[in-house]
Amino acid sequence: MAISGKKILLAVSGGIAAYKIHFLIRDLMKKGADVQVIMTADAEQFVTKLSLSVLSKKPVYSDFYGENGSWNSHVDLGLWADLMIVAPCTANTLAKMVNGICDNLVIATYMSAKCPVVIAPAMDLDMYKHPSSKRNLDLAESFGHIIIPAESGELASGLVGQGRMAEPETIARIAEEFFNLNQNKSLAGKTVLITAGPTYEAIDPVRFIGNHSSGKMGYSLADEAAKRGAKVILVSGPSSEKVSNKNIEIHKVTSAKEMFDKVFEFYDTVDIGIASAAVADYTPKVVASEKIKKNDESFTIELIKNPDILKTMGEQKKHQFLVGFALETQNEEENAIGKLHKKNLDMIVLNSLRDAGAGFKNDTNKIRIFTNTKKVEFDLKSKDSVAIDILDFIENQYLK
Repeated sequence: MAISGKKILLAVSGGIAAYKIHFLIRDLMKKGADVQVIMTADAEQFVTKLSLSVLSKKPVYSDFYGENGSWNSHVDLGLWADLMIVAPCTANTLAKMVNGICDNLVIATYMSAKCPVVIAPAMDLDMYKHPSSKRNLDLAESFGHIIIPAESGELASGLVGQGRMAEPETIARIAEEFFNLNQNKSLAGKTVLITAGPTYEAIDPVRFIGNHSSGKMGYSLADEAAKRGAKVILVSGPSSEKVSNKNIEIHKVTSAKEMFDKVFEFYDTVDIGIASAAVADYTPKVVASEKIKKNDESFTIELIKNPDILKTMGEQKKHQFLVGFALETQNEEENAIGKLHKKNLDMIVLNSLRDAGAGFKNDTNKIRIFTNTKKVEFDLKSKDSVAIDILDFIENQYLK
């Protein structure tokens, strides 16, 4: 793991979410990280130095001075770390960080640190929504800090909404991704073409035939491939998902025909093709130029087949490693393996709508991967984690 052996400075401030820090320390330690905990005086009202010290196997500091009059050097602590995590980061600590109000060990250490900083805010609903908190988070982000947005749920006040600190496993994963991003460039020099989202097939100027695909899986794949150093060409149907990595070149399309044309504008030049889009199989034969009025009791649309993007990619495949997706509701494995052979794929990713948490719109997915010689099953995971599994599998097959 890229996080193994890394020095992580964990700063705990005084919020109820501090009780979760025990789980974060344990997770980071299991991954092989070297963890040093510092805390504000208020944090000691929620968790003890003893419990954090036992887990981290190091003394925990909350003041500049030790019990025997020794000096706890904020400079040494700040320079020691490869990554600083502030969790939970209360509204008070956040305001002090961005405004340089240096009145405790945590802030002095933060201002001495030369390493990247991860902030996991935690505060009540109205505090999190307050313009000053938003401004301070934006300012922290402008400093180059990594902000892990607060999650929604029941808060200590009894209110329900956004403000809960991200779960420890989320914080640990983001820390690990940070080191992966800076170390794992396994796809550097490769070009990856990914299709994502649905296609919309127009009936008239206001209506279309479509499906429930959100594009989440394709966008997660694009982000993960870009983190690994690939140049990513993302051809996306209508989706509210966003990209931020500068290595992702996004092309927005609407219909299957538009997606077909855009894919084959680039296909000859790519090393890996991943067709995760949910492309409409059929499109209206005639598209009305004006909105169709509701006059009759029944209405018939004649449909014709769309071009088969994935099949054509398989037919034109030369050097490309080609990955398809199959979303099935019955005879899942049989249909997926049939698609693998019929469309000349190197591997296929199967998800079943019969698996809870898989399929369209969910933030999670449960997949099986097939090649001509292998079958691998995975547990239900977040789509970001599924993207890691898929890219790991591709690298194992393509780069071996």
